[in-house]
Amino acid sequence: MNNPTAAQHSPAWVAFTYISFAASAFMVGIGIWFLPLELSIKGYLTMGFLMLVQSCITMTKTMRDNHESGKLVNRIEDAKAERLLMEVERGVRAA
Repeated sequence: MNNPTAAQHSPAWVAFTYISFAASAFMVGIGIWFLPLELSIKGYLTMGFLMLVQSCITMTKTMRDNHESGKLVNRIEDAKAERLLMEVERGVRAA
């Protein structure tokens, strides 16, 4: 479903988002590593952080998929309405 009229992100923006994600994940990882806690608690915090990142990615993909499917449904409904209008117009011309 490539839409050539959709706005595309610039390479600089894409690079910025990847770098920002990597930097924030690195900083949280370093923060957890240097906490004065037992290793088991650090492991628990790390697992929670990784699950949070995975859940955010999954949620944004699901929201994007729902949005895209909504656009497809709208296009199908528009095509049905257009076909109906064309049939009505043909009926008016024939009469």
